[in-house]
Amino acid sequence: MEKNAAAPEKSVSFPRHSSKKNIFLSPATPRQRYETIDEEAPPESDAQHLPDDLNNSSNPTPKLTFQEILDDVDRFLETFSESKETWTPPEVVPASVESLSKAVDSMITKYGRGLARFGENEEDDEPFVESVTRVSKVATVLEQFPSNSTTAMALNRTSTVLQRAMALLDEEFRNLLIFDQQEPSTAKSDNNQDHSFSSRITSKLSSFNSYGSSSAHDSCRSIQTQPPESEPDKLDEFPSLSEESITTMNKIASTMIAAGYENECCLVYSISRRNAFKLAVNNLGYENISIDEVQKMQWESLEREIATWISVVKLCSSVLLSGERKLCDAVFSSHKSLSESLFCNLIRAVAIQLFNFADAVVLTKRSPEKLFKMLDMYETLRDLVPAIRNSYPEEIGKELVTEAEAARNRLGEAAVSIFCDLENSIKSDNGKTPVPSGAVHPLTRYVMNYLKYACEYKDSLEQVFVEYEKTHGTPGTTSSPFQMQLQTVLDMLDANLDMKSKLYRDPSLRYIFLMNNGRYIMQKVKGSTEIHHLMGDTWCRKRSTDLRGYHKNYQRETWGRVLHCLNHEGLQVKGKVSKTVIKERFKCFNALFDEIHKTQSTWVVSDEQLQSELRVSVSSVMIPAYRSFWSRFKQYLEGGRQLEKYIKYQPEDIENLIDDLFDGNPTSMLKRRT
Repeated sequence: MEKNAAAPEKSVSFPRHSSKKNIFLSPATPRQRYETIDEEAPPESDAQHLPDDLNNSSNPTPKLTFQEILDDVDRFLETFSESKETWTPPEVVPASVESLSKAVDSMITKYGRGLARFGENEEDDEPFVESVTRVSKVATVLEQFPSNSTTAMALNRTSTVLQRAMALLDEEFRNLLIFDQQEPSTAKSDNNQDHSFSSRITSKLSSFNSYGSSSAHDSCRSIQTQPPESEPDKLDEFPSLSEESITTMNKIASTMIAAGYENECCLVYSISRRNAFKLAVNNLGYENISIDEVQKMQWESLEREIATWISVVKLCSSVLLSGERKLCDAVFSSHKSLSESLFCNLIRAVAIQLFNFADAVVLTKRSPEKLFKMLDMYETLRDLVPAIRNSYPEEIGKELVTEAEAARNRLGEAAVSIFCDLENSIKSDNGKTPVPSGAVHPLTRYVMNYLKYACEYKDSLEQVFVEYEKTHGTPGTTSSPFQMQLQTVLDMLDANLDMKSKLYRDPSLRYIFLMNNGRYIMQKVKGSTEIHHLMGDTWCRKRSTDLRGYHKNYQRETWGRVLHCLNHEGLQVKGKVSKTVIKERFKCFNALFDEIHKTQSTWVVSDEQLQSELRVSVSSVMIPAYRSFWSRFKQYLEGGRQLEKYIKYQPEDIENLIDDLFDGNPTSMLKRRT
């Protein structure tokens, strides 16, 4: 009788097998699928002395032992050991074939009634496997000949028994595979121990997201911590199947494949493992999201989805891929090419889904805050590629590696685009209102903090810029492309700050503004090992020189006129020191110093070191000059009226008042006077 093998699902590629009748009609239960053999099994018989075949002969034949039946069937099969072209229809099918069929029926009944379970007792399983293998070979031989009275009955009998045996193995195979898909509540062996991989891994998800902070950057580097030490090596327990179960599945798979039911075996395995894998990632909180859904999501929601995606891909790299490969190799240990094909088809469906999500994120509207998540995803896929290469044979995994690298490169290009767009952010900040008190401009804080966080991804950014340069044919240079882009951003920030400094009418405040912002930039560069390494010591020395120049210009603009009042020259009239000139000099000094103190005590220098340096430099110039002028010329005014009108300050007062400068405190003078 003609039997055709059914093709498996399109997503699973199976090697061809001998043409057995396909009785896998739907995903229904095995008993429903085997409707054609749903007949009452023959009664169980003694394992050593089995009933003889009821053939056309009226002469009874002696009962054979089980081994004698196997030997007789083997002798029958040996007559067909040569090429099929030499085969001729047998004149008679030996009675041992029917006896063997009855023996298999008896074993199936024993398994079906729960008197035994396949995989629990080798004494039961070994004769069953041997018998089923021979029945399959007999059916294969008999189906080669035209139907006649000699072979038709034996072919029908062996085919029916074989289908019942395959139904039994299929059901047991499916049940073993389903165990790994059970929810935590049904996968427990007792009330205290949970054997479900998915529940264990869900409890660990928090450890992958525990690096919390209020800053945008902290959230983007959240997938960094290792699993807690309290549960060592539990992540290696995927899939959660016992050694006994895997051994039994190996035996079932080998038997079904040997019987010609390779496609059916692979279909059951493929569907069951795909469901188990899907359940594992679903229990991490990951669901398949379409491109349209990703485009409509708010960034805060998408950030959470990306964090989950990263967790899933990392687990695929470290656990899921290797665990699934080990299981597939163990179940199909005698069929390497089949194991590789099954594994690759299983993982490909999952991987393509993950890559599609990455592509969907790339297609979202780009903005600066998305850079860090893009780089997180880039690094995750970069680390996935070696895991794929280690899990797949080169010829099979090549396509998947290509897909992973393509998705990674698209993320890299998006990261380059976002980082380069920082130039536009700087250019567009062209406000005409100066920052009060010469403080650090918000643009400076934003750009430098952005660069600091971005440079924590220094290696990845250098890699994506190099890849971008190769792809877009940018001429090569001696410097790294990312280093050049970083230099461009800092140069543009300098130019923008220089333009903003000219918004201040007071030249002194202009230099305070430049010092504040220049010092902030310098501190951020020195505080980041990555930026410092990229910019180099030469750049830092030049910035220090610029800052010293701003400092000198500030002193000249602010204190030059004050020092002129304390000049010892021009105090004599007709060879004598003039009291009138001395009075004017003290009055001029008092007015200028009061105005400077009143104004510059409201100015802000937030960097304590810079603030101290400015005060020390002012004190080092002003206090000696005032002390010298005061000590030499105060005597000319002592004894006169309104002395305090001209000599308002002692040298110590000047020193204390200088310490009020750059505090951002408009009431400092009032407090000192009261």
